[in-house]
Amino acid sequence: MEPRAHRTVLAVAAMTVVVAAFTACVPPTPSPTPTPTTSRPPTTVPSGPGSAGLGACPLFPADNVWHADVSALPVHARSAAWRSSVGLGTGLKADFGSGLWDGGRIGIPWTTVDGGQARVPVSFYYPDESDPGPYPIPADAPVEHGSDHHVLVVDRADCELYEVFDARRRPDGGWDAGSGARWDLRSNSLRPAGWTSADAAGLPILAGLVRYEEVAAGRIDHAIRFTAPRTQRSALWPARHVASSSTDPDLPPMGAWFRLRADYDTSRMHPQARVIAEALKTHGMILADNGSSWYRSGAPDERWDNDGLRDLLEITGADLSAVDASSLMVHPDSAQVRD
Repeated sequence: MEPRAHRTVLAVAAMTVVVAAFTACVPPTPSPTPTPTTSRPPTTVPSGPGSAGLGACPLFPADNVWHADVSALPVHARSAAWRSSVGLGTGLKADFGSGLWDGGRIGIPWTTVDGGQARVPVSFYYPDESDPGPYPIPADAPVEHGSDHHVLVVDRADCELYEVFDARRRPDGGWDAGSGARWDLRSNSLRPAGWTSADAAGLPILAGLVRYEEVAAGRIDHAIRFTAPRTQRSALWPARHVASSSTDPDLPPMGAWFRLRADYDTSRMHPQARVIAEALKTHGMILADNGSSWYRSGAPDERWDNDGLRDLLEITGADLSAVDASSLMVHPDSAQVRD
């Protein structure tokens, strides 16, 4: 797999909130990871009953924006320009898989803990937009390989999600990190307007990851996180934060939402790729960070078929449309969507 484009961490700057959750501040901007090989290390991706490893916890309420059906939404007025800027002829890349790439697992890992997990201090270099610790991060928590070093932990006792960007273990058992966010998985609350999270758009990461368990079950019931190389200095609901200084309207803003055309034939795709493609027709994908064109995020798992996932490269930007999701919004500070 070809290496992903590098991203630059931008300086944080406060900006004015525009329309429904247009925000500003330039966030720590993560960088993507490369393509799968076939090496097979032990997996740490959780499994179990409930929402693909979450036990009795939901991955946000059923009426949360991540679970919205966007198949019937109107096409956004800027759709043609936005998809051209990301790449009309560029295929959709699964930025996750099995095995190792350059010594690390492929994708964004996550783990779970129970109520007895010790909480440890976390020091942030973006403290003003981070939820203060301590966080229940175990000493052996998997850290994303590459430059972003995300750590994602679900506390199944409290149904809370803890996400950290640029995490680094300290000898005393604590962690140093860029930014961090705490999410109540039973709530539709968003970050304060203008705040980052562990992601550039100020959104939760786990909610947009493709996970093996849901694909194996035959259905993904949420939008998928993706990246684009250049974005504009604005954010569309539900995004809360930006990662650019450009005012070019032809560049997509954080939160731009794309879906796959309904008549795209998925019948000849590998079964794993087919489930993902069908989810793109129903729930679409949300722009959450700067990175390589059309890279979709997922969790590493040794059961992924890397060759099968490459079928997704047949889908290009020309097969996508940006949608206008403004009609879904109940309130600009809530992730709840209308019935």
